[in-house]
Amino acid sequence: MAVKDRDMDTQRRRLFCSALAAIATSVLPAMATPQAYPSRGSRVVVGFPAGGPVDIAGRLIAPWLSERLGQPFSVDNVPGESGNVATRSVVRAAPDGYTLLVCGPVNTINATLFDHLDFDFGRDVVAVGGLYRVPLVIEVSPSVPVRTVGEFINYAKQNPGKLRVGFAGLGTPQHVGIELFGSMAAVDLTLVPYLGSTPALEDLLAGRIDAMFDPMPSSIGHIKAGKLVPLAVTSSVRSENLPDVPIAADTVQGYQAGSWFGIVAPRGTPEAIVDRLNGTINEALSDIAIRAKIMELGASPIQGSPAQFTKLIAEETKKYAVLIRSGVIRSK
Repeated sequence: MAVKDRDMDTQRRRLFCSALAAIATSVLPAMATPQAYPSRGSRVVVGFPAGGPVDIAGRLIAPWLSERLGQPFSVDNVPGESGNVATRSVVRAAPDGYTLLVCGPVNTINATLFDHLDFDFGRDVVAVGGLYRVPLVIEVSPSVPVRTVGEFINYAKQNPGKLRVGFAGLGTPQHVGIELFGSMAAVDLTLVPYLGSTPALEDLLAGRIDAMFDPMPSSIGHIKAGKLVPLAVTSSVRSENLPDVPIAADTVQGYQAGSWFGIVAPRGTPEAIVDRLNGTINEALSDIAIRAKIMELGASPIQGSPAQFTKLIAEETKKYAVLIRSGVIRSK
């Protein structure tokens, strides 16, 4: 082959390779290296109103992600259907790391509680990382004439259906916690659903409902201000933030409930992006200031890999599926 022909073949190959590279860059922008992510702002979607426990988790981690990754991570509250509206919007978003969801037990509960969902939480998201665990607080309005779990149970038995207990929507940890408590303590409570903890707390503080089983982050300020009366925490041990408040299991043997929060992304989000987000979140959970804020909420950090958080989600989904199928809790 002549030198001229060889040069032309070389040139054609170079042009061909350049064309392939251009196509790959335009078709697969999400596959960029983690160093190139993020190049613009991201949404941190919360399925409940501002001020509630899920929102608090989102607003704790979003500023850290913004600072450390150099682009804004903005909390976007999308309440509705006990968090399903927000989850649906995230699983349908582009898997590019720019749409994240603050998740918790509500998502693993809803997987079984709601029939005919048009998405599968376990299948349609990729776990990014955990944030923290929190107990629920069994709390009443000061006007309710009970100050212990035993008194609460006795009052409920003497006044069937009179105690109005608010909770943040069907399928939330609050809902499950109340239903489980009612079953184990054999009491009849009137459940009052809300879009989130914030409107429920407003009604509890105003005396329009009588009690809540609420995640500690959204209630602890009101408790410490003396506006709500804590009867018990639902963890296996007392909370360092409320050391004088007993555990519910002291009265209702074996009873335990609680919540946890973490971050997930749409299925198909590149592993490099997931790993970068996970590493940044774990850095936050090791930071002294962030850990102090978590402790102030009465919570404990959940550090670990995406694989470990995936396992937690799977275990929680299975646990609640057994509970729901037993008939303890129903969607209607």
